[in-house]
Amino acid sequence: MAASKSSLAALTLGAIGVVYGDIGTSVLYAVKEVFGSGHVPFTHDNVYGVLSIVFWTLTVIVSLKYVVLVLRADNAGEGGLIAMLALASQAVKDKPELRRVLLVIGIFGTSLFYGDGVITPAISVLSAVEGLEVVSPAFRQYVVPITLVVLFVLFAVQKRGTGGIGKFFGPITLVWFFTIAALGVSHIIGHPEILGALSPHHALRFMWQQPGTTFIILGAVVLCVTGGEALYADMGHFGKKPIRLAWFSVVMPCLTLNYFGQGALLLEDPEAVKNPFFNMAPDWLLLPLVGLATMATVIASQALISGAFSVTKQAIQMGYLPRLGIQHTSVRDTGQIYIPFVNWGLFAAIVLAVVMFKSSSNLAAAYGIAVTLDMLITTVLTFFVIRYGWKYPLWLCLAATGWFFVVDILFFSSNLLKLFAGGWFPLLIGGVVFALMMTWKQGRALLTEAHMAEAIDLSSFLEAVFVSPPLRVAGTAVFLTAEKGAVPNALLHNLKHNKVLHEQNLFVTVRNHEVPWIGLDKRLEVEPLGHDCWQVVIHYGFKNDPDVPKALQLLRGRGCELEAMTTSYFLSRDTVIPSLGSGMAPWREKLFAQMHHNAGAAADFLNLPSNAVIELGSKIEI
Repeated sequence: MAASKSSLAALTLGAIGVVYGDIGTSVLYAVKEVFGSGHVPFTHDNVYGVLSIVFWTLTVIVSLKYVVLVLRADNAGEGGLIAMLALASQAVKDKPELRRVLLVIGIFGTSLFYGDGVITPAISVLSAVEGLEVVSPAFRQYVVPITLVVLFVLFAVQKRGTGGIGKFFGPITLVWFFTIAALGVSHIIGHPEILGALSPHHALRFMWQQPGTTFIILGAVVLCVTGGEALYADMGHFGKKPIRLAWFSVVMPCLTLNYFGQGALLLEDPEAVKNPFFNMAPDWLLLPLVGLATMATVIASQALISGAFSVTKQAIQMGYLPRLGIQHTSVRDTGQIYIPFVNWGLFAAIVLAVVMFKSSSNLAAAYGIAVTLDMLITTVLTFFVIRYGWKYPLWLCLAATGWFFVVDILFFSSNLLKLFAGGWFPLLIGGVVFALMMTWKQGRALLTEAHMAEAIDLSSFLEAVFVSPPLRVAGTAVFLTAEKGAVPNALLHNLKHNKVLHEQNLFVTVRNHEVPWIGLDKRLEVEPLGHDCWQVVIHYGFKNDPDVPKALQLLRGRGCELEAMTTSYFLSRDTVIPSLGSGMAPWREKLFAQMHHNAGAAADFLNLPSNAVIELGSKIEI
C-alpha cells in the first residue's frame, strides 16, 4: 500500500510539472490582456466581474469538461485528440459517411495542435522575459534576443531527451505554484473582500450589463485555460487519478489565489495593469521571479514539444504523415522520442512568431482561435463517443456535451474577432499541416489502388511457380508488401534477375490500427501457403513501436524458424509519377510525389537490420 501511495505522489508531482506547466504560466498574461485590451472600463465592479468570469471559466472548461468528463473517454488508457478520434471513428464504424466526416474534423483538430505548439512557447517565454521590463525599462531592447536564446537552448537539448532533466520539472513547477499562490495571498490579505468574486453572480451581472464587452473579452479570458488540451493528451503518461488530484489539490487553488491577488492589487493600484503579475512582487523578488517564471515557461513549452513529437508519431502510424526519422531518447521509456524534422520545423516557426509579433500582448491576439477550435472539436467528438460508443441516451449526451458546446462556440466566436490581428497565424500553420496530412492519406490510397490494379494473386502465382520450381537457396527471404495476398514486386524482380527462391519465404504485411496498443498475443496472423511459404500480417497500435524482426521472432514453434544471420529483407521502393486523371489536383499529386520521395526509409522505420535489406525500385503512376 505504501508503494502505491508513493507512486501516486510521484505521478501527481510529475503531472504538476508536465501537464499543468502551460496552464500554470497563463497567470503571466491573462489578466493583463483582459484589462490591457482597453475594452473594460476600470471600475471596482468590473474587477470583480472579470475575476468571477476567469474563475468560472477555469471551473467549467477545465474542472467540469476536461477533468470530470473528457478524462473518462480514454482509449486503452491513452488520451489526446488522436486517441479521441480513434474512439469516435470506432463508435460510428457502421456509419461510413459520418465516420469519414469525423476523421476529417479530428485530423483538422490535430493539425491545429501544431499552430498551438508554435504560439504557446513563444507567448509563454516572451511573457516571462518581459518581467525584465518591470525591473528596468532599459531591458526592453533585450527581451526578444533573450527569448530567442532561451528557446534555441530548449530546442537544441531535445535530442538528449528529457529523462535527465524531467525529474526536476515537477519540483520546479510545484515551487512555481506555491510562489504564485503566496504572491496572491500577500495581496488578498489587504483586500479580503475580493474573494467575494468567487460568487457567480458577479460574472452574471457583468455579462448582463455589458454583453458586448463580455463577448469581446472572452478572447482574452481564454488565455487562462491555455494548456487545457494537454491535460487530456498526457493522460497516458500519468493516468486519470494523479491528473485529477494535482488539479484539485494544487493547481486550481494556486491559480485562483494568484488571479484574485492580481485583482486585489488592481483595486489598490490601477496603474499596475501594465503587468499585474510582476507588479505583485516586491522589488527584491523581481529578478528571482523572472528567473523562476522563465524556468516554468520552458517546462510548459517542453510539454508541448514532447506532445508534438508524440502526435506526429501517432499520425505517421495512422497513415496521415510520411515516415520521419524517429530517435528514442530513453532506454526505459518508449514514449520519449525525438523527431529532428518536427523539432527544427517548430523552432523556425516559433522564431518567426517572436520576431513578427515582438511582444506577448501582440501574440495574445494570435492565440486563441486554434485552441478554442480544438476544444470545440474535442466536445463534438466526445458527443459521438458517449452516444454511439458508450450507448448513453440521446438526452443525456446532449445535456453532457451541449452546455460545453455552447461555451466553446462563444469562446471561438469571440476569438474570431482577433483573426486579422494575428489569429490567422496559427490557422495558417494548422491549414498547411492539414493539407499535407490529407494529401498524404489520399495519395497513399491512390497508390494502393494503382498497386491493386496491377496486383497478381499470391496463392495462384506460387502454384504456377512450383509447377516448375526455380533453384532454392539456403536462408529466409522476408518480402514486405503493402497488401495481403498480392505478389510483391520484389519477388518478381528476384525471380526475373536472380532466378532463385529462398528455402523459406515470408510475405509480410504491416497493419496499423486505430487503437493505442496491440499486445504480443495479437501481434501476428500467420497463414501457411505451402512449400515453406507463409503469409504473415503484423498488427500495431498507433503507440506501438514497429519492429519487424522482433515480431517475427514470435513465429518460433509455428513451423517457421528464423535465423537472423540467414534472413534477408526485400523491399519495393516505388517512385511516384504524377499523371493527369481522376486522382487528386495536379499540385497535390506533385506534392505527394515529393513527400513520398523524401519520406524516411521503410527499413529504418520498421527497424530492419541495415546489412540484411535489399531494396528493388519500381515506378508507379497515380
